Amino acid sequence: MFLLCIKKATRPFKNISRVSIWRLFSTNPLTKPQLKTLILNQYTHGKFTNLIQNVVASPCFLLTACHNLKQTDSSNSLSPHFSLAQMAQQLAENQFNIKDCCFTLGGPHGESLVLPDLKLKVLIEAIRIVLECVYDDRFVTFCYGGRVGMGRHTAIRYLRNSVENPSWWFMACFDNVEFGSKNVDRLCLVLQEKIKDEIFIGMIKGFFEYGVVRIELGGCCLGRGFPEECGLSAILMNVYFNKFDKKIQELRLQTNLENPKLESEDNVFHKPLKIYAVRYLDEILVITSGTKMLTMDLKHKVLSLLENDLELKVDRVRSAIHSAANEKINFLGMEVRAVTPSFLHPPMSEKAMRAQKKYLRQKEVEREELRNARETRRKKLGLKIMSHVYKKLKRGDKLEFDYQIENEVTEIFRTWSSEVVEEFFGSIEERWSWHRKLKTGDFLSLKRIRDQLPQELVDAYDNFQYQVDKHLAPVKAKSALEEEERRAQEQEEQMYAERTVKDMTKLCIMVNAPIELIRKAVRLAGFTNIMGRPRPINSLMSLEDVDIIKWYAGVGRRWLDYFCCCHNFKMVKIVVSYHIRFSCILTLAEKHESTKREAIKHYTKDLKVFDVDNAEEVHFPTEKEIKMMGDQNLSDPKPVDGTLTVILIRLASHEPLYRCVAHFCNRTDTIVYRIHLLQKICNVNPRDEKKWVPGMGAIHESFNRKCIPLCSDHASDFYTGKLTFQDIDCTSFVDVDEVTAAPYRS
Repeated sequence: MFLLCIKKATRPFKNISRVSIWRLFSTNPLTKPQLKTLILNQYTHGKFTNLIQNVVASPCFLLTACHNLKQTDSSNSLSPHFSLAQMAQQLAENQFNIKDCCFTLGGPHGESLVLPDLKLKVLIEAIRIVLECVYDDRFVTFCYGGRVGMGRHTAIRYLRNSVENPSWWFMACFDNVEFGSKNVDRLCLVLQEKIKDEIFIGMIKGFFEYGVVRIELGGCCLGRGFPEECGLSAILMNVYFNKFDKKIQELRLQTNLENPKLESEDNVFHKPLKIYAVRYLDEILVITSGTKMLTMDLKHKVLSLLENDLELKVDRVRSAIHSAANEKINFLGMEVRAVTPSFLHPPMSEKAMRAQKKYLRQKEVEREELRNARETRRKKLGLKIMSHVYKKLKRGDKLEFDYQIENEVTEIFRTWSSEVVEEFFGSIEERWSWHRKLKTGDFLSLKRIRDQLPQELVDAYDNFQYQVDKHLAPVKAKSALEEEERRAQEQEEQMYAERTVKDMTKLCIMVNAPIELIRKAVRLAGFTNIMGRPRPINSLMSLEDVDIIKWYAGVGRRWLDYFCCCHNFKMVKIVVSYHIRFSCILTLAEKHESTKREAIKHYTKDLKVFDVDNAEEVHFPTEKEIKMMGDQNLSDPKPVDGTLTVILIRLASHEPLYRCVAHFCNRTDTIVYRIHLLQKICNVNPRDEKKWVPGMGAIHESFNRKCIPLCSDHASDFYTGKLTFQDIDCTSFVDVDEVTAAPYRS
């Protein structure tokens, strides 16, 4: 069926009706191998041709793009939104109008924002799938972002596990400018090296021309889940930087060939010259293990490639070289430092060792108490059995058993005796005491007495003394213990020597979360007061209790997921477990005009709520769950800015029923919510670096006080952070201020 679909996809659609087009193709989305096969069939003479007409224009391919945009796996019909057959025919006949699918939002300061509607989003996603199949295998290994399984945590893991002995590093920083027309033309030239399709290239140009796809270098919009960010931007940026990445890779390989790793002899340490590079979208980090002069030459080459070959504006002031051993550098919103191995994995302190020994002694005492209690119970049981048997025998009754008790008793006594003997031989004190008792007052050692005794008795006594010295003399055991202590001390000294040598000859990468910036963001959002103590957020009191908890849970879980790869993740846990949790409790208490103790008694510290079926729900991570969190799950996290900087307030008025704005959600049992932005609530300008948190993004001001209809499921996902502005149709706002609400845009 799929091969027939591909075969028919190569035919033109001009003389085929919409119904015929729909019937030609499967109604199920294509799998990844099928997508790759469909695209590779268009590869001829070293280039991909007719990608729009033969690939993107096929309804099965557009259906796959629709399913990628859907947030749930439910089989909702796509027909109420638009017709895939009509869209496929428009693409095949090159009659798709991008301008008609654009929606413009005006800001309060005259800044407009252009957003694509759902139909155009499907086309953008389809083109992204094509570019992913064409280019993903051609990207270099240190290219992260916009790729499957190559996200932020993967880049951090590469830095921690692969970079050794960094000496100098620098960030290639850009001026805060958008992609201009010359950058778009250069991007199209790069695409034409692999893709020979004028319609395909023309559509990408149209996306940039009408503003539905934007690339802003040096800003805070990339990878933040904001509505103005497009999923196509990441892969287009990787395509644009691919030539630069390959030249950096050539420099790395050439450096490795010129500086091979030598086998070091004893007391000789060799540090080969290495160049490391990591690029996540527009953030480029270059690390060297050589001299500063070599790093300066490398920096000159890197910045020249960016300025001359890619025609980008580089901020040379922020692209300064820093010493890896003395200065930290910010990368992906985290602090990267070069530290010694003992700092990264510190040895156990004397206080910790004393605590460990105390704990082991306590466990040994507990085991001894359990052993004594078990022996006492055995003794009482044995006495009861013996008493019972004695009474039976005294009365003259016969004891009848269904099985032979002798074997059981023998096994029990054998086990007891072996345990007693093992414990006896394991104790030097016991052996020494018995040896002293058996050897003291030895009158048979006197010669005049030995001569008067029979020879057999003397020989038996000598053999007994020999066995006593052999098994009870603690000299050998004591020497063995001394040897074991000596070996343990030597091993500890050896480990100390190896650790000292590593600290003097090796540096590792440590990644920390910016705790001060997190605390500043917590204070800016209103979680804490000036003194750093939790406080309620008044703007959230109009929400339902469960929505308040979900909003706090969305911020907390995103922070935990984002910084779980950091070395000081424990500090982030404290911020989430204390500041955010108790801010939520205080908000609930303030809403119901109660005290903090009453709120904790009602909701518990885990913030448990009950649904309509009286079933218990826990949205905020529990204290036990937070303690157990670590870097085991390193999937690419969703950023936290979209949840932290926006609040959805449910309208109290009864509005007409609208369709949910989530992608391809056909539910009409929706509730209208009004968007309130953090910068408007706090009266803060994100461009003011002194009052705003550095590196923290902000949603466009044109979204403030806009109203969107959401069903109960997607409203919950929006609060908890599973849904972002990229996952909803932002062109479907409703106007509740007018008497007649605006119709739903399809």
